[in-house]
Amino acid sequence: MSRALSVARVQVAAARQAEYLAGAAALAAALQARGQHFWVFRHPTRPGAFLEFREAADGAAHVMVAPTPAEARLGDALRALAAADPDADVLWLEVPLAGAGVPATGPA
Repeated sequence: MSRALSVARVQVAAARQAEYLAGAAALAAALQARGQHFWVFRHPTRPGAFLEFREAADGAAHVMVAPTPAEARLGDALRALAAADPDADVLWLEVPLAGAGVPATGPA
């Protein structure tokens, strides 16, 4: 199965951003132990607007493996600090481009 990615746009109150980022760092460390990645990007001009990316080697690892109790607590804590867009739980699956008529090295 292809890699899987979930993306969540979240809004965090200014007073809670340090706590949110600390929680995101803790979740990233917990997920890394299972071979997953978690990144947070800040919007350059909208205070408190962030994008969260969670990536796994495949969709099964992303959604079928139950979170550890620590991961569940960290995820719940982040959701308590950040208001997420309604489609935050959508799982995006990688589309292999090599072999789909696109050169593996990109356009010339």
